[in-house]
Amino acid sequence: MSRRFLSLAIGIWFFGLPRTSFASEGLNQGDIAWLLTSSAFVMIMTLPGLALFYGGLSKRKDVLNTMGMSLIAYALASILWVIYGYGMAFGEDIYGVIGNPGKFILSKLPKDLPATSASSITENLFIVFQLTFAAITVALISGAYIERMKFSAWFVFSILWFTFVYAPVAHWVWGGGFLAKLSALDFAGGTVVHINAGIAALVGVLVMGKRRMPFLMPHNLTMVILGTGLLWFGWFGFNAGSALSASGLAAQAFLNTNTAAALGAVSWLLFEWLVQGKPTLLGFASGAVAGLVAITPAAGFVNTIGAIVIGVLSGIIPYLAVTYLKPQFGYDDSLDVFGIHGVAGILGCLLTGIFADPSINNAAGLLYGNPSQLWVQLLSVVVVGAYCAIVSLIILLIIKSTLGLRVRPEDELVGLDESLHGEKGYNLHI
Repeated sequence: MSRRFLSLAIGIWFFGLPRTSFASEGLNQGDIAWLLTSSAFVMIMTLPGLALFYGGLSKRKDVLNTMGMSLIAYALASILWVIYGYGMAFGEDIYGVIGNPGKFILSKLPKDLPATSASSITENLFIVFQLTFAAITVALISGAYIERMKFSAWFVFSILWFTFVYAPVAHWVWGGGFLAKLSALDFAGGTVVHINAGIAALVGVLVMGKRRMPFLMPHNLTMVILGTGLLWFGWFGFNAGSALSASGLAAQAFLNTNTAAALGAVSWLLFEWLVQGKPTLLGFASGAVAGLVAITPAAGFVNTIGAIVIGVLSGIIPYLAVTYLKPQFGYDDSLDVFGIHGVAGILGCLLTGIFADPSINNAAGLLYGNPSQLWVQLLSVVVVGAYCAIVSLIILLIIKSTLGLRVRPEDELVGLDESLHGEKGYNLHI
């Protein structure tokens, strides 16, 4: 008897008293399990998916620095999101512009509190899920800046950009801000993630200028292909998880995501084959990512036909941006963050305004009798793009005038792994 009492006392001390059923609180264990899984999927997109993808595309002597930029972006965003980012993005709306950051450090957040009065998941789970979006958005930008940016400058840029660009834009679109009130459609991050990252990337490379050795081939395409697979896999959490439930809508978003990714990969490959005479696996990987980006804002709004059209176009238009637009204007977007994420994000956002099917998610686009939705989508692209460009420019100029943005010429020639970190990813340099 005393042994049973002791066991019960120890159990209560470690785990607390028995809690009421989720069902009695309006929460759903299936939805919670799916979003926990989705959050892990999205985390894999950055660590290690994006780090491998970007690392393989860089020079061998810069691979650790390139991967490290993704790693530190994830860590910093994780910290800032908990301290004040979540409140700024999803706190009580203040004039449609920003959320009330009153939930400072989330110190008074009950663990079983629903995310909203009608939600089937807990708020702390919603916080975790959205944290992974914030983290990968910052990390995406780094692909344009690699092989020439100071690590200290990237560290400070990540903090400032997260605070003054990502959090406000997330509130405008997802947190009840003015674009949400205009019914702008962005299921999983076309504007908040990809247009935002793509524009910041373009502004940054224009401010910093070209690398001294910009045209070497990727040092390890095997890493790139592995990273592509992890991104593709994790994107199901990104898009299907944004249904916030284990539901038919999540399944449709999953189906749309895979369809567009496959078509983006194949259409880029075929178009490249036709134009340049050879199908490359780098082209396949680039097309897959472009397809994933383009379907992101539309995943929970379009039917399969819409996903097919988006997928095909995502393999052609970003290809043209990377192959012709970038050489024409001469900017050095190292890993084509603007050409793929920015351009495909804009494409997907606008096509959502055309193909949104009310039978999928109660939102109608141009083809379903609501031409005004396309104008709202265009407005959201312009507003987010302009705001991101202006604020990113200000942040970059402040850092340039204080810390400095670029490494020394000799550090760039030696490689940033050795000059900035005192480490080598490989024994030989190229």
